[in-house]
Amino acid sequence: VQLQASGGGLVQPGGSLRLSCSAAGFTLDEDDYSIGWFRQAPGGEREGISCISTKDASTYYSDSVKGRFTISRDIAKNTFYLQMNNLKPEDTAVYRCNAQRGHLYYWGQETQVTVSS
Repeated sequence: VQLQASGGGLVQPGGSLRLSCSAAGFTLDEDDYSIGWFRQAPGGEREGISCISTKDASTYYSDSVKGRFTISRDIAKNTFYLQMNNLKPEDTAVYRCNAQRGHLYYWGQETQVTVSS
């Protein structure tokens, strides 16, 4: 399994970014995967912010991003996304996409998101 993340960058407060994570080695309609996004701010702990189940498309959002971020998947492209709206300076972090199946964890590379005026 390989995950390729992209889409980070610098954005002003209130702006939007979309992160993408292209998957290889499994398909996003394959049962029993949880696919999602984690982030880690400087000096902070890693935080799981959103995920989606490949089984039933149920989603999870942390309180810190609920109502602002949306996770989605494009099965045809085997890619999943994190649409981030109304970004705040506290969203500044290194973001990584993730796929989990049972005790197996797979990670994409880091992508930096900086929210600053």
